[in-house]
Amino acid sequence: MHNHAENNRFIRFKQPLGVYDVPANFSQMVNGVPHQLCALAAEDLQHHILNQKEWQHNFGLDSEADGMVIGKMFGVLVVENQQKEIGYLAAFSGKLAGKNHHAKFVPPVFDTLATDGFLNKGMQKLALLNDEIRALEFANTDKAKIQNLKVARKKYSNALQSQIFEHYHFLNQAGEEKSLNELFTEFHYKNPPAGAGECAGPKLLQHAFLYKLKPLALAEFWWGLSPKSNQWRHKQFYACCKEKCEPILAHMLKGV
Repeated sequence: MHNHAENNRFIRFKQPLGVYDVPANFSQMVNGVPHQLCALAAEDLQHHILNQKEWQHNFGLDSEADGMVIGKMFGVLVVENQQKEIGYLAAFSGKLAGKNHHAKFVPPVFDTLATDGFLNKGMQKLALLNDEIRALEFANTDKAKIQNLKVARKKYSNALQSQIFEHYHFLNQAGEEKSLNELFTEFHYKNPPAGAGECAGPKLLQHAFLYKLKPLALAEFWWGLSPKSNQWRHKQFYACCKEKCEPILAHMLKGV
């Protein structure tokens, strides 16, 4: 069902791979150094980011660019397809240029931006609650009513967040599927952190398992200015984050 070449996002390397070792076992970064095929894939992807004309995103690298500066973590997953060809998949963390879907990149595990989805309706309801609270605060009336509305807003927001997490389902090689809530409960976390499931690593593995592509090596690199709170450096490679990805990857990499 999921083997159509046109939507499996498999990217072929432009150069012959004769001189490169194909990893016998799944390879993640060793001491901050990616597998050489990941480095090659990352170079190819960086060339695409610099030269594509489909979208515009302000990474903070160009002083002329408009909009808020948002650096991004990108990921590459070297894979083998069913014809035994070696290629790679590409992903970005979160959204890119305000969207979840772009050519060349794998889609999200769950599309939070779908306009007909429960999330869109939920966000509209939250916006109405916010407006109501703001209007009451502005008029400086009924403190108790304001307090009740704030409690209701928090409750609604938490329920919505939990519902979102239930919609993220992650596969592993054996085809076992688990939701974010299940995975984080197994790791004794109270709740998954916001943004869990949106990182590049899980998106890449999910896509590989859906389209029967064998994962060989994974690496992520930062592209853009570093956010103030973090020391991420442009073009540097980083291991998958612990707080958002560890429980997900423990499940996804089972048997890999």
